[in-house]
Amino acid sequence: MIQMFLPIPLLATIIAILASVYASYTDITKGIIPNRLTFPLIGVGMVLNGIYAILIGDLWYLILGLIITGVIFGLGYIFWKMGAWAGGDVKLFTALAALLPFYPAVVSYQVFSHTFPMEAAYPFPLTVIINSILSMLPFLLIYVLFVAMRTKPHLLGELLSPIKEWQKNLVTTLLITSAVTISVLVVQVINYPNLILYLILIYLLVFLISKLPKYVKAGLIAVAVFYSFYTYFQVTLMGIITLLLTLIAIGMVRKLLTSVSREALQDDYPVEGLEEGMILAYKLYQTNGEVEWDEKGFFTKIKETFAKKDLTLISRPPGKLVISSLAAGLTKDDIKLLKKLRKEGKIKEEVRIKRGVPFAPSILIGLLLSLFIGDLAFIIQQLLFNVLY
Repeated sequence: MIQMFLPIPLLATIIAILASVYASYTDITKGIIPNRLTFPLIGVGMVLNGIYAILIGDLWYLILGLIITGVIFGLGYIFWKMGAWAGGDVKLFTALAALLPFYPAVVSYQVFSHTFPMEAAYPFPLTVIINSILSMLPFLLIYVLFVAMRTKPHLLGELLSPIKEWQKNLVTTLLITSAVTISVLVVQVINYPNLILYLILIYLLVFLISKLPKYVKAGLIAVAVFYSFYTYFQVTLMGIITLLLTLIAIGMVRKLLTSVSREALQDDYPVEGLEEGMILAYKLYQTNGEVEWDEKGFFTKIKETFAKKDLTLISRPPGKLVISSLAAGLTKDDIKLLKKLRKEGKIKEEVRIKRGVPFAPSILIGLLLSLFIGDLAFIIQQLLFNVLY
């Protein structure tokens, strides 16, 4: 019965995709997702689902759709209050939930006896949110490269520096390869093949071998790698190449998420020229009458946390939060306070402002992945389950 009215879910899907494409365009070019797009979409979604509920004779389809839409809006509102999402992102997610509260079965195919798209147990709009968040990293890479090439080309060299440091990564690769080889031998001797045991042994051996004297370490690695090549030549060669490329990729991702993105997506801006909605790059704290910027990176905070054994250092430095760096941006009172602090000489003439990274393109990617591949978190969970069991 439902298949007879498939054009309505298909129509809602087409509208959702086109709307996300347009939202991505306006978010990239103008930095906004217009209300004239999202508000009508919410109404269109409710009308289409109402018609569909009447056609299939199931009023609960509409009621549950409205409930799911309300939950997504509430979740988005919480993220907005936390400063993670902008208002336009919340409204776009709500519009997509109104259009597609349930998975629209518009495609179906099989890969290695697995049916795609893979659906999770929770509502489809949550899948779109999860996939959008997971899609942020590749889009961030593209966006940072775009900004760097246009305004700060020197950052490309820093992003590609892990490739230039291939010798260092090769040494690390050989160290891990030797640890894997020794772990395989140990497991064979005790005759207890287990993935967790392998991982523990590899970690311990990497740590222990790295602490050995220089020449002893080099000799042990050389013997282990030679034995691995002698025993499993093709597997060892492919493993070394794959691991080397993986380490280089991890190094580039780390650069992307730290120094490169920080420089590409931040600019110094005069305090006198600040406007509402601009987003500070760092939070401002006050301690004993003095103010300081929280400019420390995440990895630096982790090191300090372990050194001082104080978990609060991960999230914030000591003192009272004066101005946050939330996505909602600066208010009139924030700007007034910053100007006062500048006149008092407590902050510099310029402050660091973040470029807002458009989230709508990631929402578009997340929607397409959800429609044609499925829930990425659920797929990853299934892959891990198959590997472990």
